Amino acid sequence: MAQWQSRTRLARPPQSRGGVGGAPRPARSFPGKPGQRAARRGLMWRGLWAPAARAARGPGSRRVPAPGVSPPPSAQSLPAPGRGLLPRTGLGTAALASGPTIFALSSGQGRCGVAVIRTSGPASSHALRSLSAPRDLPPPRSAQLRRLSDPLSGEPLDRALVLWFPGPHSFTGEDCVEFHVHGGAAVVSGVLQALGSVPGLRPAEAGEFTRRAFAHGKLSLTEVEGLADLIHAETEAQRRQALRQLDGELGQLCSSWAETLTKALAYVEAYIDFGEDDNLEEGVLEQVDIELQALEAALGAHLQDARRGQRLRSGAHVVVAGPPNAGKSSLVNLLSQKPVSIVSPEPGTTRDVLESPVDLAGFPVLLSDTAGLREGVGPVEQEGVRRAHERLEQADLIMAVLDASDLASPQSCSFMDNILVPHRARSPTGSSQRLLLVLNKSDLLHPEAPDPCSALAPYLLLSCLTGEGLDCLLEALKRELAAVCGDPSKGPPLLTRARHHYHLQGCLEALGHYRQVRDLALAAEALRAARRHLAYLTGGGHTEEILDVIFRDFCVGK
Repeated sequence: MAQWQSRTRLARPPQSRGGVGGAPRPARSFPGKPGQRAARRGLMWRGLWAPAARAARGPGSRRVPAPGVSPPPSAQSLPAPGRGLLPRTGLGTAALASGPTIFALSSGQGRCGVAVIRTSGPASSHALRSLSAPRDLPPPRSAQLRRLSDPLSGEPLDRALVLWFPGPHSFTGEDCVEFHVHGGAAVVSGVLQALGSVPGLRPAEAGEFTRRAFAHGKLSLTEVEGLADLIHAETEAQRRQALRQLDGELGQLCSSWAETLTKALAYVEAYIDFGEDDNLEEGVLEQVDIELQALEAALGAHLQDARRGQRLRSGAHVVVAGPPNAGKSSLVNLLSQKPVSIVSPEPGTTRDVLESPVDLAGFPVLLSDTAGLREGVGPVEQEGVRRAHERLEQADLIMAVLDASDLASPQSCSFMDNILVPHRARSPTGSSQRLLLVLNKSDLLHPEAPDPCSALAPYLLLSCLTGEGLDCLLEALKRELAAVCGDPSKGPPLLTRARHHYHLQGCLEALGHYRQVRDLALAAEALRAARRHLAYLTGGGHTEEILDVIFRDFCVGK
């Protein structure tokens, strides 16, 4: 309470009434007549009291007025959890409803068994009647076999399944139609040309269907990003993460944080407006501080994820490094399952960085083969060694490869002294660069000889020639990559984009400003700034430029 005793209010003449802890408290002034002042103050309070009171009561409870305060009888009900406090719409739903109807091929390009062509907009029902026979609309969300024909010439185009989705119960929230036609190029082209001849229809732009779904509140911005990630997912881990985000886990988490901020802001505003009337419960502001401290801790924990979600989305950088002729290129080819690098017994064959995107244990990885680390014998090899060191600094995971049958060679000892030992000397943290030591050419070791590698533990034995030890290597890679990228099947939702980090960091900084200021009006403004950052994250406070960047990643027809 002490921190609030020193906070002041702006634009308040001194009053003789008692304040917090018995100290004199200034009262907020309202211009105009007494009745007008009371009405204005009530309007200011009603806008914030309704969501905070409902959030505190929980679903299904009766309306209970705040002590000494009468909430407005016409307050609207709180929207569904995770969707109410951060507005989604902003592109103008009414304008879209009267806009053009769009159409596009939603399935992939090329010859296929079935192609899906969809429309969205007010003229969708007219398009369906124009192309199909009979002319009546089928029952909603029920597939019917119809003959399609050109509306101008009457020429038959195909026999297709058609589905009618009247708005708002559709993907976009508008009237939609799907034509499931045969996937030949001539059929698809004919149906698209026929739709283009229907008045009020035009071809869709990239991502326009999803953008309309966002505009009509069918998807939040984080769910839109999850849908885009799902479409582009190439590995099992990417698919799992994208599905969690598409299901709204990140958006729901942000909405719960926003509810905490809304409740806190409501009580701060109530203290500003009604504190002098002694109508508020004792300890209101202390409870606000406790809840905001917990929120700060949650935000800080999410921001300390070492950008695992971004690595999961774009791919972890795994660098294969070691002395010449240790079998680095053979290992890269084995993991890539294709001949990425030239394999030769001649030392120094690889002189540049060769990169290959691969799926390792379900995680997306950019695998880099590098030049053997030694004193270069020529300018070209020296440049290759320099680039190898550069990639080592950028790596998320280093696969250090040594020849198990030649550990005492000067080049192996130099690699261990300059790369392996310094790396292991660093204290491991969640954000540190990780390393796997792989001892290759295990097939050259005598089975009854003493272990020459015991001093290097932990390590993995592998033979790229026979494949022995590959399963153990893949299991170790799965553990290391889960630490680097995060496990998408458990734990809190990951932050998969830089803008997620930016807005959560902005929210955290605004809460820090709230703790520092001593003026209640400035404290309330800091809480508003924190809520704005969460709104921007889920799409409630978007700008057209941000939306353009996000939706242009979609293909036409999605």
